[in-house]
Amino acid sequence: MKMKPLLGALFFLYLAAVVVAQPRPNIVLIYADDLGYGDVSSYGATTIKTPNMDRLAREGLRFTDAHAAAATCTPSRYAMLTGEYAWRKKGTGVLPGNAAMVIDTRQTTLASMLQKAGYTTGVVGKWHLGLGPQGGPDWNREIAPSPNHIGFNYSFIMAATGDRVPTVYVENNRVVGLDPADPIKVDYTKPIGDWPTGKANPELLKMHPSHGHDMTIVNGISRIGYMTGGKAALWKDEDMADVFTSKAVQFIEQQKAKPFFLYFALHDPHVPRVPHPRFVGKSGMGPRGDAILQADYCVGEVLKKLDQLKLVNNTIVILTSDNGPVVDDGYKDDAVEKLGQHKPAGPLRGGKYSNFEAGTRVPFIVRWPGQVKRGVSNALVSQIDFLASFAAFTKQNLAQADAPDSYNVMSALFGKDKTGREHLVEQASVLSLRVGNWKYIEPGRGPKIIANTNTETGNDPNGQLYDLASDMGETRNLAAQHPDKVKEMTARLQKIRQDGRSR
Repeated sequence: MKMKPLLGALFFLYLAAVVVAQPRPNIVLIYADDLGYGDVSSYGATTIKTPNMDRLAREGLRFTDAHAAAATCTPSRYAMLTGEYAWRKKGTGVLPGNAAMVIDTRQTTLASMLQKAGYTTGVVGKWHLGLGPQGGPDWNREIAPSPNHIGFNYSFIMAATGDRVPTVYVENNRVVGLDPADPIKVDYTKPIGDWPTGKANPELLKMHPSHGHDMTIVNGISRIGYMTGGKAALWKDEDMADVFTSKAVQFIEQQKAKPFFLYFALHDPHVPRVPHPRFVGKSGMGPRGDAILQADYCVGEVLKKLDQLKLVNNTIVILTSDNGPVVDDGYKDDAVEKLGQHKPAGPLRGGKYSNFEAGTRVPFIVRWPGQVKRGVSNALVSQIDFLASFAAFTKQNLAQADAPDSYNVMSALFGKDKTGREHLVEQASVLSLRVGNWKYIEPGRGPKIIANTNTETGNDPNGQLYDLASDMGETRNLAAQHPDKVKEMTARLQKIRQDGRSR
């Protein structure tokens, strides 16, 4: 049967449109907590094996000079979602569990931008960017603002961290499983209620604090902050990774037919490290090592679901961490005693809280089969660039005020550009400026060692200059030999500060 000319032309136009309008790839961002550059076997770890993270590295692009925006969690997460250096905004330091939301609902975020691009967006896991209005949330009512008010269609989160109260999950603005007859009260300034504390009742603890962390006891672990009420809603630490992973996998299953963005924020290996019994003792490195194995398992479950749904070739997966590693971060969990030959920061100096590279240089792997070049990249990239990069990728226009410090580095993320960013500001106790392989750390008058965590801060009252091309471990301060370079980088860092934006 012959097709009429007009119908034939329309038919072929339709076929052409189908070919051109390929679905946009899904985006899965897996964000580990306190996972160090040397904690992953594809980055050189030998004591511990991370086969699922290694699979991503094998099938994708592994970056050797990729960074969180800060050496601690709240500012890293703020910068990653907003494209703005957190040091530009007051109140973005490490937050208590009852803090108000620090992202303005009028700000463009990675999630809201992708929503406009047609993505269904979800966040599962650790939040730590505050909830509710000024003064903090009322845990017994609908909580607003929340992730759902800054671009996420779905949220299942913990408010802050496992070592901070309230120890409950929040799903789409409501505490999960809350009994209205047992309201939650939280205070970070004074004790409330009659729940026991680690300080007064150490005999009730199954994990003891090494410093701080001696307030309200929940599940045999004393936390930061005081809490009472909400007994039916309390989480069990041992089940947390499974709960978050099941919600992440469920989101992928439910959204499989259309483009989705999943921000899966793992809690591991952050303290308190209380992995599920099936991981206990498996690493030989105590709870920290076991928690890394658990984090790797969570990554594997996501990859397994993408395999099962045949979404691998249409999904960009990014694995990274919010800051560098810390060994003793508040609990006696044998992390120091059982560290052995393992080096959480690998060849880098410092760690979480530090101005040295291990504070912000983290594992960073991108996989998109057939699109992202496989191998290793030395390009300088940062998580703060996700917003501008994915905006360009999805053909979204950013306003002048949006993402003031985010650059489009998508060509580097795909392995086509070997340079990446021309410069980058790193945030810890002071600011550092990277320009190529040069790194300048501005003068800092704080302590050189954080006594509680035994972390080198990188503070020096005279400032420091390193050539990372020949001295990745930052062992030779070249400031005295290159005063002109110090002057140049000091002036540039000051200009970035004063301009209010770098994009």
